[in-house]
Amino acid sequence: MNKKELRNQIKAAKKAMTEDQIDQLSADLCQQFLNTDEYRKAKTVYGYLPYNQEVRTWALLEQAVKDGKTVAVPKVYGDEMRFIILSDLSDVAAGYAGIPEPVADGPVADDPDALVLMPGLAFDREGHRIGYGGGFYDRFLECEPNHPTVALCYHFQLLDHLDTEEHDIPVDRVLWA
Repeated sequence: MNKKELRNQIKAAKKAMTEDQIDQLSADLCQQFLNTDEYRKAKTVYGYLPYNQEVRTWALLEQAVKDGKTVAVPKVYGDEMRFIILSDLSDVAAGYAGIPEPVADGPVADDPDALVLMPGLAFDREGHRIGYGGGFYDRFLECEPNHPTVALCYHFQLLDHLDTEEHDIPVDRVLWA
């Protein structure tokens, strides 16, 4: 199955989920994330704001703020993505492709050790991922390769094996529910 077919299959499975299923699995995944050593060690979390049926990350981002961590989320500028520090999680609006982004253009986060929460459509146990096709995270991690990375996904997004391309950067850890 090629990437386009796989993306369509995963998108269809996500669309078939109920809000209750999304909420329950998201709560489980957020708790798993908050219990990781990567999270405990991080001073900064580069998260993402959920879109459509993605894992709801609001609770873990709110907890990170309560835990005194700096939280930043992506904002797209053309073909570049920057992480903007977000102390008030309500200061967002629809941005690139309708995805929630910070309203402000700054302050831009600059923590080379920040824990990066990776979105994606499909993952395998080795950390390979298929994103949404924009390449934003691969380009970001190519420029800043030392960030620890964690991905959250629903059980049907975790596959035995994904064919990857040379520019695809795997995540360090995949959590699923």
